Amino acid sequence: MRILLTASIIAASATAAFAESHSMTPMVEASDQSVENGVVSADMVTANANGWLVVHRTDSEMAPGPVVGHAPLRAGENTDVAAILTEDVASGDMLMLMVHSEEGGMETGIFEYTLGASEDGPIRMDGDLVMTTITAE
Repeated sequence: MRILLTASIIAASATAAFAESHSMTPMVEASDQSVENGVVSADMVTANANGWLVVHRTDSEMAPGPVVGHAPLRAGENTDVAAILTEDVASGDMLMLMVHSEEGGMETGIFEYTLGASEDGPIRMDGDLVMTTITAE
């Protein structure tokens, strides 16, 4: 009886932890930063599933433009996420840091998104992209 009770408590705890990690609200926290070292960092990214932090060019119209960097994300809270830039970014350029999924692609663990594609595409919460915008310093 004691073993059964202990197993039930462990199972309930694991189920609660799983539910909690899967009910987190996706979000991105980042601030304006130097890109002199060829990297853009997000202080915190929360994702409901494994995916990608994707760095898009943007401007005052706030539409996501071409991808200039990406980094893998684990489900849950990710701190100090660093995306290596694949193109030059100048001081004053606006960048959109966005959460993308790992769904719809041909290979797991390979970032396959191109602007407008569905592979590894952006996620939305209540119809809105999960992202923040920063300015390169």
